[in-house]
Amino acid sequence: MTVTPDNVPGDPRFFVTQGPFGLDQLAQCSGAELRGAADGAGDGHAFTGIAPLQSATRDQVSFLDNRRYLPLLEGTGAGAVIVAPAFADKVPPHAAVLVSKAPYQAWARIASLFYPPPPVRPGIHPSAIIGTGCDIDPTAAIGAFTVVGDRARIGAGADIGSHVSIGGGVEIGARCRIGAHVAISHALLGERVTLLPGARIGQDGFGFAVTPEGFESVPQLGRVILEDGVEIGANSTVDRGSIRDTVIGAGSRLDNLVQIGHNARLGRCCIVVSQAGISGSTELGDFVTVAAQAGLIGHIKIGTKARIGAQCGVMSDVEAGADVIGSPAMPFREFFRNVAFLRRMAKKTTQDGGGEKADKA
Repeated sequence: MTVTPDNVPGDPRFFVTQGPFGLDQLAQCSGAELRGAADGAGDGHAFTGIAPLQSATRDQVSFLDNRRYLPLLEGTGAGAVIVAPAFADKVPPHAAVLVSKAPYQAWARIASLFYPPPPVRPGIHPSAIIGTGCDIDPTAAIGAFTVVGDRARIGAGADIGSHVSIGGGVEIGARCRIGAHVAISHALLGERVTLLPGARIGQDGFGFAVTPEGFESVPQLGRVILEDGVEIGANSTVDRGSIRDTVIGAGSRLDNLVQIGHNARLGRCCIVVSQAGISGSTELGDFVTVAAQAGLIGHIKIGTKARIGAQCGVMSDVEAGADVIGSPAMPFREFFRNVAFLRRMAKKTTQDGGGEKADKA
């Protein structure tokens, strides 16, 4: 087995590399200001890829976006480094300086320049099953063993992976990318939506009536609406609405293993991190962040730009711009004051012999 060293990102077995590119091209692509270089990394120098500070060579680009890594910057062998204005004078003299107020964004653009998404190969695999009345753009790609239900619509440049199940009437917009083993039903997808492998979109919501004899399922008659630019991680689920739609706002990002309940509504550019769950009919404003393993009960509202901390239990509305953590959720400062108070009390009890008395009891 041939193993590519981990200081060379973009194993050619999995990634296609573009380039090489000159400094002017890198600056133009990233929007960074080029402040020149010495020792041969000038305008005629060609760059072949990207790498971390500690392993980059003169033909590679690196970046710094965190002060704690300044020692790595000072010793880097990179031929060009993307930095914030405050760190421009810390770049070694042999390297070109690409100055950006948003270094990580500039890094993302340059990384995408070297490693663009794989091109879509239009066509329908012979093993795919296509229902009647479908409207599939000729520039779309349908992978092996995929099933497309009756009357489904698939837009221009869409890339549908293998073993995907697309239900009848589903609409998938232009340039969507659907990973292997995704299941989609009762859903309308905008343009540039990405679903990573194993995602489940549009299945029944968790709705039932409780009776003396047991549970009686309530028909789930809504849809899922994924607006433009939404990305949903592997093995995440978005339930369709019961009597209204479940909506994920434009540009929102869901991590792997996220659960969105029926009728939930997320605003624009929300972030929901791994293993978080949002119960039915809960509404999030724009730019809300829900950290890992947080749980939100149903029928509450989370205001614009609120931030929900990891493992937080949210049981009531959260105001716009608020930062909450803990279970039940409370403001960050209040939570950490409580933690400090409990620690002081525990220490005092131990010093007073309370711990020894408790042990004897």
